Amino acid sequence: MTTDIIDTPTSLQQIFSTLKHGQHAWNKLLLSDRINVITRFVELLRKNEDKLARDLHKENGKPLQEAHNEIKGACQRIQFFIDNTALTLQQKVMNEANGVKEILAFEPLGVIANISAWNYPFLVGVNVFIPALLAGNAVLYKPSEFATTTGINIETLLHQAGVPKDVFGAVFGDGQAGEAILHLPCDGYFFTGSYRVGKYIAEQVAHKLVPVGLELGGKDPIYVMDDVADIIQAAASLVEGAFYNNGQSCCAVERIYVHSAIYDEFVKHFVAEVKKLTYLAPLTRPDQTEVLADQVLDAVAKGATILTGGKPVHKKPAYFEPTVLTNVNHCMKVMNDESFGPIIGIQKVASDEEALRLMQETDYGLTAGVYGKDEQRAQKILQQLDVGTVYFNCCDRVSPYLPWSGRKHSGLGSTLSYLGILAFVKPKGYMLRNA
Repeated sequence: MTTDIIDTPTSLQQIFSTLKHGQHAWNKLLLSDRINVITRFVELLRKNEDKLARDLHKENGKPLQEAHNEIKGACQRIQFFIDNTALTLQQKVMNEANGVKEILAFEPLGVIANISAWNYPFLVGVNVFIPALLAGNAVLYKPSEFATTTGINIETLLHQAGVPKDVFGAVFGDGQAGEAILHLPCDGYFFTGSYRVGKYIAEQVAHKLVPVGLELGGKDPIYVMDDVADIIQAAASLVEGAFYNNGQSCCAVERIYVHSAIYDEFVKHFVAEVKKLTYLAPLTRPDQTEVLADQVLDAVAKGATILTGGKPVHKKPAYFEPTVLTNVNHCMKVMNDESFGPIIGIQKVASDEEALRLMQETDYGLTAGVYGKDEQRAQKILQQLDVGTVYFNCCDRVSPYLPWSGRKHSGLGSTLSYLGILAFVKPKGYMLRNA
C-alpha cells in the first residue's frame, strides 16, 4: 500500500452512516446542479493532470504516457455521462388511455459500494462513481490497495469540485476492508476485479437482493483470417492489444489464432514488433511474475516454443519479459487461464470453423475479434461468440457509447452507455387518473 490509512469495521460503519444521511440532500438537488459539480471535477482532472499522472506512475508502475492517456480517457468518459444522463433519466409518459397517464420515472439506489481496481483506477472508477453520483446516489468508494494515492486524489478532487463529503467517502485497506463493506447495508455493490473475488462478493450479498455489478476478467481471443489486408499492420495492432499496460487489462488480447495460410508470415512480423517494445513497465503486483512463469513452464513442458521472452527480469520492481509462445494448444494454461501480463500464445488453425471452436472454448466472455478483409465472413464468426463486445480489425477498445458487459465468468451487468446510467437507478411506474 502507498499510505498508512487503513479503515476498520468501525470507521466503515461511521462513513456509511454519514453517506446514508447525506444521500437524501444530494438527491434533492436538481440534476443540472449535480452535472455542474461533475463538470468542475473534469476541469480539476485536466488542471491537475501532470500530478495525477506522476502519482499513478509512481504507485503502480504504469508508464507515464499511459498514465496521461488514462486520465484523458477518463475525462472523455465523464463527458459522455454529463451529456447523456439527463436524457436517459428524464421522466417519460409511456401511455395515456381511459383517463390514466402512465409515467416511467427513476430513483437512485441509495448508497452504493464501489470496490474498484488498480490496473485502470481512473477509467474503471469513473464507470461507476460518476453515473452513480449524477443519478443521486452516495458512493462508498474503495480503491485498490495498489492505487491508494490515486484513490485519495480522486476523493480530494471530487470534494473540491463540490461533491459533499457526506456523499462520496473513500475507504482504504486490503481485502479485509473489502470484506467489511460486504457486511454493510449498501443498496448496491459494484466491483471490478477477478472472477474469484467477484463470485465471492455476489454470493455474500445475494441475500440482500440489491443490484450487483461485476466487471471481471477475460481470456480474449483474436482470429486472423487468411484474407487479412495487411499482415504487418495486423501484427502491430495485436502487439498493442496484447501488451499495452503490460497486458494488465481485462480486455487485453490473450490468445491469437492465425489461419495456416499466413501463419508463418504473421508470427514473423508479430515477434519483430514485440522486440521493438520500449514502453513496458514493472508489473503492479509482483506475485504475478510467478503466475506468468508457471504458464510458460507449463506450455514448454507440453510442447510450446518460446520465440521471445519467457522469464522474469527482476523481482523488485517486478518485470517480466514480453513473451511470445507458439506451438500452443488448449491443454496449456496459457491458452485457458487469464494471464494478466505481457505474454501471448499464438495457435495455427486450418479454417474459420476451427478458429470459432477454439475461440468458444473458454469460461470467459468479455471480448473477441477477427482481423480480415471480408466483413461478412467475419460477422458469421462474431455473431456466434458469447461475449459482450466483438471487434473487426481492432481490439482492446472501450467506448462510452456502447455497454461494457461480460458474460459467463467475465461479469454481470453493464457499465457505460445508457445502460451504465440505468444501472444506478431503480424504476418507478406512476399511474395517474384524472380526478
